[in-house]
Amino acid sequence: MATVNFSVPDDIRQEFNQLFEKENKSAILTRLMQQAIEEKKQQQRRLLAIDKILQLRATQAPVSAADIEQAREELRR
Repeated sequence: MATVNFSVPDDIRQEFNQLFEKENKSAILTRLMQQAIEEKKQQQRRLLAIDKILQLRATQAPVSAADIEQAREELRR
């Protein structure tokens, strides 16, 4: 297991220590780091999906609002 050193503002450190006085602070920080990693990965997946959608849209011909409305009406029948 590795040791991580980083700077935290004193007021944040004090409040963290007060709120989590009787808890395993290393476990809490590990969980927060895991959440941050997953959020970053999810953000990257979203950006990739958006890029793929935009690439797909660039290759398709535009469809008029009237054509969309007509298709909706046909599906409702």
